[in-house]
Amino acid sequence: MYQSEDRSKTPAAATTAVLTGLGAWLPPREVTNDELCSHLDTSDTWIRERIGIAVRRRADPKTATGDLAVEAGSRALRSAGISSVDAVVLATTTPDHPCPATAPDVAARLGLGNVAAFDISAGCSGFVYASTVAAGLIRSGTATRVLVVGAETMSAIIDPEDRSTAPIFGDGAGAVVLEAGRPGQAGALGEVVWGSDGERGDAIVIPVGGSRNRDSRHSAPKADFSVRMHGNEVLRHAIRRMVAAATRAASAAGWEPADVDRLIVHQANARISAGVAAALGIPPERVPSNIAEVGNTAAASIPLLLAHAAARGSLQPGHRVLVVAFGSGLAWAATTLVWPAGVCAEL
Repeated sequence: MYQSEDRSKTPAAATTAVLTGLGAWLPPREVTNDELCSHLDTSDTWIRERIGIAVRRRADPKTATGDLAVEAGSRALRSAGISSVDAVVLATTTPDHPCPATAPDVAARLGLGNVAAFDISAGCSGFVYASTVAAGLIRSGTATRVLVVGAETMSAIIDPEDRSTAPIFGDGAGAVVLEAGRPGQAGALGEVVWGSDGERGDAIVIPVGGSRNRDSRHSAPKADFSVRMHGNEVLRHAIRRMVAAATRAASAAGWEPADVDRLIVHQANARISAGVAAALGIPPERVPSNIAEVGNTAAASIPLLLAHAAARGSLQPGHRVLVVAFGSGLAWAATTLVWPAGVCAEL
């Protein structure tokens, strides 16, 4: 609440978004490389060496993104010890329907009442984008608590016969609760560095199914309704953009790369993560990874990795954490936080 003009100008009156809850959910079915290789012209060795994935999770045909989001969201609320929020922001590339947004249904199923709820589509950077929007709601005083979810059913938009995408993507969801707190407090999100390059948007694209090319929706090959990716183009831009954004975000926090205790990189490809870490001068032991067991889960990647790293003890209170993501759009984003005590990931 606004109390007085003089007080609102003092640092003590400033508010920021603080992470207080963390949850994740993965569909139970594991799809191994060997299973994929039974109908793709590839091998377990190639997938492990080139991408870094051993298995990925796949939702059954009756399970949608909203179902995954509800599971992860309920765990994040339980982790935070709360049952109500002022808004729900869902980052996803795979909504349950083109219309309406999936977030309102997620909010209703979580019993959150008539709160504001909306989707954000920013590809693999979506969760950081959504967290930034949530932080803005909190800083403006519009909300005190926001549930931010990254959830994807990537199996719904991949061509199972496409060797360049089928081995990469997995399904899953992760969520955080952000609450109003003080700048400098453990768990407070730092300055975000983000951007996009729409001139290269066709590097990761679903050609048909939207308002563009709608005349061809009845004649286009089925594969054109699935995601297409130019891997070399993505690789070339991903490392450069993530290194630049991460460097600026760390600098805004007053950190040198050597000060970073944990680098949380979007799990697109093990080689990309290693390339970003090497360019920043951050040793491998400070770079948690779960791509081998979940694959690329797009907007769910960052919160899933945070949850897994926290549950496994890799994230400790006081750790300086640098978060960075890159994906379709092309869009990228980076931010920082000091890992808070008392936040237990609910898996």
